[in-house]
Amino acid sequence: MDREELSTIILTMQGQLDALNENIEKLIEQVRIANKNRFGRSTETMKSMDGQLSFFDEADAIYDENTAEPEADELLPVKPRKKKTKGQRDIDLKNFPEELLPPHAVSEEALDAFYGKGNWKRMPDETYKRLRHEPGSWTVEIHTVEVYVGTDGYHQDEFLRGDRPKDIFPNSIVTPSLLASILNVKYVKSSPLYRIEQEFQRNGVNISRQTMANWIINSSNRYFAALVERMKQELLKLPVTQSDETPTQVIHDDRSPGSKSYMWVHRSGELFKERPIVVYEYQKGRNHELPLAFYRDYNGVLVTDGLKQYHLLQDRIPGLTNANCWAHARRDYADAIKVADKADAAAVKRSVSYQALSRIALIYELEGALKELSPEQRLQERQENIRPLVEEYFTWVKKQLADTTVPPKGKTAEGLKYSVNQEEYLKVFLTDGNVPIDNSASERSIRTFCVGKKNWMFHDSVKGAQASAVIYSLSETAKLNNLRPYYYFKHLLTELPKLRDEKGNIDSAKLDYLLPWSTELPAECRKARR
Repeated sequence: MDREELSTIILTMQGQLDALNENIEKLIEQVRIANKNRFGRSTETMKSMDGQLSFFDEADAIYDENTAEPEADELLPVKPRKKKTKGQRDIDLKNFPEELLPPHAVSEEALDAFYGKGNWKRMPDETYKRLRHEPGSWTVEIHTVEVYVGTDGYHQDEFLRGDRPKDIFPNSIVTPSLLASILNVKYVKSSPLYRIEQEFQRNGVNISRQTMANWIINSSNRYFAALVERMKQELLKLPVTQSDETPTQVIHDDRSPGSKSYMWVHRSGELFKERPIVVYEYQKGRNHELPLAFYRDYNGVLVTDGLKQYHLLQDRIPGLTNANCWAHARRDYADAIKVADKADAAAVKRSVSYQALSRIALIYELEGALKELSPEQRLQERQENIRPLVEEYFTWVKKQLADTTVPPKGKTAEGLKYSVNQEEYLKVFLTDGNVPIDNSASERSIRTFCVGKKNWMFHDSVKGAQASAVIYSLSETAKLNNLRPYYYFKHLLTELPKLRDEKGNIDSAKLDYLLPWSTELPAECRKARR
């Protein structure tokens, strides 16, 4: 074997050794990241960074549209007894305070107009009970309905009753306050239905989780969906929107087991403070056809992460511009820093990832000082002070890749490549003062949604996943508009039943007074300003 052949073999072996070392380093990094994700604190910035969770829901797993509404006696305290006697209901309810409401009356003018003057007499009133739940208290509402019968004339022997309030569901004991409490505890406080059931039982109220699940899904379908659709119409009028998606699991969706579903989150641009909007949408996947259907006629800027499906929207929708998220641009660098050997602090600070994060942190620092400016002022400041930093960052990134000093398979290299690939989209915020620097607002909007992941195992059906999307749309939008979700839900459940026509439809043109930013909402819906 001559010297040349030997040199070739040595060089080949050296190349193989280098490749092995790179793979080993990558594996070590992946193990450290996995351990950090499992046991450590999630962080993406130099000081603190937010992670992203997944969400599942159990309400629809016990939903059964064929289940009859329980009687009042089934839900309220039941004491052991040998035989039901006259007046036993009053005994069952004695532990609850009662409020006798003003009668649902019929005026003398209405009676004379219907029966003819004097051709009527009053019959025994009808009474019924509904269970009201305010935070910290239970009250049995006793409703009295005046009843009259014709004694002569065209309407002899016909009955006329006072106008009673619209029930949320026919012959159901549920009131707006009771259902609002359930929705608030489940969707705002992230408590599963079985815990709500247990808490009710401790107060002597026997409402099963199946009954609550039926109320939740039926209220979403009958009332809330129309309002959320109206919110969507307003959202798509805005010049800047933001979107994100998170995986969820739906058991019965006509697909093979383990198929991924997604909850998409669409919201108003973070810098629009007047009337923020959040709309959730359940979909069976995340291919570009799904957001395409949502944004088909949209004219404006859509802020997202670097998912290529969003880039395809820009190609398919003439009026849409896709802007990317700088928080995602720093994510790989942050992962590299998190698993670095902290014993050598100087080496960490010399690392490419640390230098990248430092550059991005400076961009964020300058951007943070612009929040209170007008869009025009913000754009001017960005052009004068932030654009040079952004251009320098991309020049620096490209140099790092050209120098080939960074291991090509590690997180640092992934971060550099991500920035280069997304450069066009990452620079969009420099051209419009209404465009936020990142998509963090969307991730904050799904945070409550994600908190319940340990409480809920799955969605049982598409219908249940859609109901969750509708209700979260309302609760998250309510919070952003400085509303108290419980009182907002209660108000909606009082007003929306009045708007359903004979076919059960609600005219969207009549809903504006109920939107979360409406000035016509009652004062109790609003948080007190401090």
